[in-house]
Amino acid sequence: MEDDAMNSPIGTQQSGQGQHQELESRIPYEDLRGWIAQAEALGEVEVVKGASWEKEIGMAADLVMHSDTSPCVIFDEVPGCEKGHRVLVNFFGGRRKNMTLGFPPEFSRLELSQAFLDNYLRDMKPIPHEVVNDGPIFENIMMGDDIDITKFPTPLWHAHDGGRYIGTGSYNITRDPDENWINAGTYRVMIHDKKSVGFYISPGKHGRIHRDKYHARGEPMPTAIVVGGDPLTFLMACSEVPYGVCEFDMVGAVRGKPYPVVRGKVTGLPIPANAELVIEGYVHPGNLRKEGPFGEWTGYYASDFRDEPVLDIKAIYHRNNPIILGCPPLCPPDEMARYRAVTRSALLRQQIEKAGVPDVTAAWAHEVGGARMLLGVSIKQRYPGHVKQAGHIASQCHVGAYAGKYVVVVDDDVDVSNLEELMWAMVTRSDPATSIDIITNTWSTPLDPRLVPEERAKGNFTNSRAIIDACRPYHWRDKFPLVNRMSPEYDREAREKFGHLLR
Repeated sequence: MEDDAMNSPIGTQQSGQGQHQELESRIPYEDLRGWIAQAEALGEVEVVKGASWEKEIGMAADLVMHSDTSPCVIFDEVPGCEKGHRVLVNFFGGRRKNMTLGFPPEFSRLELSQAFLDNYLRDMKPIPHEVVNDGPIFENIMMGDDIDITKFPTPLWHAHDGGRYIGTGSYNITRDPDENWINAGTYRVMIHDKKSVGFYISPGKHGRIHRDKYHARGEPMPTAIVVGGDPLTFLMACSEVPYGVCEFDMVGAVRGKPYPVVRGKVTGLPIPANAELVIEGYVHPGNLRKEGPFGEWTGYYASDFRDEPVLDIKAIYHRNNPIILGCPPLCPPDEMARYRAVTRSALLRQQIEKAGVPDVTAAWAHEVGGARMLLGVSIKQRYPGHVKQAGHIASQCHVGAYAGKYVVVVDDDVDVSNLEELMWAMVTRSDPATSIDIITNTWSTPLDPRLVPEERAKGNFTNSRAIIDACRPYHWRDKFPLVNRMSPEYDREAREKFGHLLR
């Protein structure tokens, strides 16, 4: 589990692909508690009391997080934990997923992704975060002998996990020791004991780069881990934000105002002033402990367990009655795949366009591949080679490069967010012998279950990519057989007259 730009003026804006009508958006909450109030107003919050952290919370989470129509669930009165300490799961579903990003509830997932691109990503101008003197996060401060991270209701999310993972809907805050920029990235966080946690970061991720720099100097890395943040900031921390750019500043751009942070009392790192729970401390070179196994976003326990760096906790801050934001990866498609698909698809289209590919009409990072391993791109073909250009760039841009497997490029009459339509185009418009390009030695991850064991043991975490041309062949596209389905005009007329027949 890991991931490492955005407020354009509202109105009609000229982009590289023509006119995009933008809708005014507004983020209707300031923190996780404000988000809960909005979700309650939509009737999409359920409270479960008395579920155990050892088994029942993980079981219930697996059920609801595989359904886009299930409510958000808050687990309260967890046995063995202080009353009022809660766990929230399944925030990105139903109508609340659109509310989370500030858009109308009737938007489809593709419309939501497009609105996210048009309103936030195009011409985004980051707004620097603002340091304030105090915030709700300092309502309770634990230091010294009072530190005990095990007191919070941390579930055993999956039956075969090697421990309790307090960091699933969390993000780590670090500072580059050379360039002084702040990164907020999502990496899984496992409890070792009262005063230490471990976290895994794949090679190439921004947090890993920071850590490698500190340890090359023989210095400890200051780190803060936000365990209960607001959903918007968590989503930004999950997104492929450019190197050197702080996710807090992206959040400020989306909100249209500086994001308020306070200085950690130990490291001085900026932490959200209205977060629920924050861990602060240092990662010392050579301080390693066994981490894992953990059920990951690929749907497997592919990373097993290994020695990983440990965070020596120096302080814990939390609000009264804190809420842990839980977002454990499950066998896809799941909640993690749903929110990644919306944000990552918008970023994917933007990055393909910025590389100079014209007439990209849509892009979708499919949920079945964890929003990474299967990418669909639709284009309006303009010249020979247009398909290959779009496909290869999609496979190697920042969003598509990490842990990808397949890129399918289709014509603009195909809804790339519809898996059945994408596969239909692939099996009818591609030829296995001539329509597939293979790229080798590309950036992957130890989480990839298909890595050859001998290569994994050598630290070779690379894979291959297939770029599939599923468009009508350019030079005889006008002779390609007609599609046997209603035109958009006929479809609208049919739905107006006979929509009552649908169940």
